[in-house]
Amino acid sequence: MQGVRKKVLIVDDSAFMRKLISEMLSSHPELEVIGTARNGKEALEKVQALKPDVVSMDIEMPVLNGLEALKQIMETNPVPIVMLSSTTEIGAANTITAMEYGAVDFVAKPGGPISLNLKDVERQIVEKVVAASKVKITTLTRAGASRKVPAETVVMPLPEELFPQEGLEKSSFAKKKFTKSTNTFVIIGTSTGGPRALQEVLTKLPSDIGAPILVVQHMPPGFTKSLADRLNGLSAIHVKEASDGELLVAGTAYIAPGGKHLKIIKVGTAFCVRLDDAELPRMGHRPSVDVLFESAASIRDAHFVAVVMTGMGHDGKEGMKVLKESGNAICIAESEKTSVIYGMPKAIIDSGLADQVVNLQDIASKIVESLKQ
Repeated sequence: MQGVRKKVLIVDDSAFMRKLISEMLSSHPELEVIGTARNGKEALEKVQALKPDVVSMDIEMPVLNGLEALKQIMETNPVPIVMLSSTTEIGAANTITAMEYGAVDFVAKPGGPISLNLKDVERQIVEKVVAASKVKITTLTRAGASRKVPAETVVMPLPEELFPQEGLEKSSFAKKKFTKSTNTFVIIGTSTGGPRALQEVLTKLPSDIGAPILVVQHMPPGFTKSLADRLNGLSAIHVKEASDGELLVAGTAYIAPGGKHLKIIKVGTAFCVRLDDAELPRMGHRPSVDVLFESAASIRDAHFVAVVMTGMGHDGKEGMKVLKESGNAICIAESEKTSVIYGMPKAIIDSGLADQVVNLQDIASKIVESLKQ
C-alpha cells in the first residue's frame, strides 16, 4: 500500500518556473504539490495556511526575497526548505547564508533567473526535495554555532625548501602562526546538511590544533569558495578553498573545490594538496569522500582522524574501509540524533567502521581529544 505523499509548496516569481517545477515534483510518487507562491511574502502566508512537509524556494524574488522568507519561516513555522540558486558570486554567497539560516539543501540553476534548461537538473531537484521531506525539523532548528572572532594572526613566509618540486605553489593564506609540517591530519566528509555541520565543528577547533584539516563537502563548482570564506570569518583556524600543490600546514582547513577531487600527496618530507578534475566522479560526486580517504590510506607514515557527518548515500564508506585497514586512522561518525540526513554516517556505523559515534556539538572536542592519542 502506498504511503501518504509529502506535501510540497513551490515558491518562485516566474509562472513558467512554478509550472515546470510543479510538473517535475508531481511526477514523483512520494510528492504532492499542494500550492505555489510568487514571492517570499506569499510563501510565509502559505506555509502557515497549508502546512507543507517541504518547500522549494527561489532565492531571487521581489517583495520579499528567498533569504528573508527562509529566515522568517525557520523562526515561525520551521519546515525543510530546498533553495534554487544562481551560480553567480552573489548567488553563491546567498546560498551559503541560506544554509546557515536552516535550508536543508540547494540546487544550482543551470541558466539565468528564468532557467529554460532547468530540465538538466530535474533529477537533482526531485531527489533533494524528496530527501528534504524526510528530514527531522529538530536537526534544522538547533542553536547555530557560536560565532568566534578569529585569533590575531602572524604572517610568515613559507621557506623555499618546503617546495622541492616546481609547480607547487606557496600558500597565500599562511596568515596563521606558521607551524612546521606535521604527519597528523583531520579529514572530514559530508554532504546534505554539511555547511551547518561544518560551521558547528570548525568554529570550535582551536587555532593551535596542531594538524591540517581537509574537507570534502559535496557541492558544485562556484559555491565552495563562498563556503570557505564564510567559515574562515567565523573560525579561529584558517579556512580556505584548497589550491593544487599547496603545502598542508597545521591550523588550516582546506575545502575541496566543487568539481575536483581532493587528495593528500607526499613530496619529499612535506604533505601537499593534489586536486584532480580528470578522475571520474564517484557515485556522482566530485569531490568524493572516498577519493580523499583512499589517498590518505596510501600514506603509511601519517595518522588520521577521519570524520563522516550528515549526508545522503554512502560516500566515504569504501574509502574508510581502506583507511582503517591501513591501521593509521581513528574514525568518528555523527550520530543519528543530530544528522540532518543519516545516510553517510549510518553507512560507516552499520559497517562497523566507527570508533566513536558522536553528536554534532561534541565532534570538535572529540577531534582534539583524538589528536592527542
